[in-house]
Amino acid sequence: MTVIVRDLRPDVPADTEGFARVRHLALPYLLFTSDSIRHDALHMPPGARYRPLIAEEDGEVIGTAQVHLAHDSSEPGQGLLNIYVRPDRTGRGAGGLLLRAAEEYLAAQGATKLLSWVLDGPANRAFAERHGYRGSRSAHFLRLDLAGSVLPPVPRTPPGVELRTAADFADDPRPLFELDAETMLDEPGDVDYELTDYEAWVEQYWKHPLLDRDLTVAACVEGRPVAFSVAYTDGGTRYTTAMTGTAQSHRGQGLAKLAKIHSLYRAQAAGITEAFTGNDTGNDPMIAINKWLGYEICATEVRHVRELG
Repeated sequence: MTVIVRDLRPDVPADTEGFARVRHLALPYLLFTSDSIRHDALHMPPGARYRPLIAEEDGEVIGTAQVHLAHDSSEPGQGLLNIYVRPDRTGRGAGGLLLRAAEEYLAAQGATKLLSWVLDGPANRAFAERHGYRGSRSAHFLRLDLAGSVLPPVPRTPPGVELRTAADFADDPRPLFELDAETMLDEPGDVDYELTDYEAWVEQYWKHPLLDRDLTVAACVEGRPVAFSVAYTDGGTRYTTAMTGTAQSHRGQGLAKLAKIHSLYRAQAAGITEAFTGNDTGNDPMIAINKWLGYEICATEVRHVRELG
């Protein structure tokens, strides 16, 4: 049995379905579908130099890698690679082959620092450290059983605030882009992202196949969104929060909390049974909101960094 590494073919269903299957088995707290894998491969901005890779054994996809530059960061030379192998197909060398191919590609694109998320387990961390990566910040995956949980009572909506869904902005999503761009600046992390290209945002995020516009809720003042909770769904019973945030001018009013609980109530009414989200371990405001909602930690990942040259 021989393991080979090659580029994902986004228009070949066997490739995108295999990629999504590996990610679902390795990361059951994130949402992946064949359509979302294809969309990401086709709609990442050119500056990202995005290159999804798969490891294949006898025609079966057993490992994956998402490889690209942090093109929307103010710090040049940062390369991102996330590698996952099917839990029942480890020990065949797929991870090492994917890592080598990803590192060589990013180095050729001018990357001088590589960053990778690694699940917080002894074998995963040992693999990263063996290849020269050092651990830094961490983040949690959280799960909420919407089928068996009673959500907290909905807080009162403050005067002058109106709740709308993303579907209400179908004709002009630019106000949501502007809010997303502002809240992303405060997102905890070791890569400082900045959204500046509206058209690219529309293609990459607004048209993303997992985005659920009916479950994405925004708190609006004078018709403009000032806080929101962005919902992704997989077409079945699983839901995740892609981003929850508030504009600086309206913080301290509980509007992000209000948007998120309304989104969850709408999801529950739509038949969603599992809700997932993620938290940087230093993001105390969102940790408090998610604890109030009933989320529980289900896994942890650690960012690992390697300097090249």
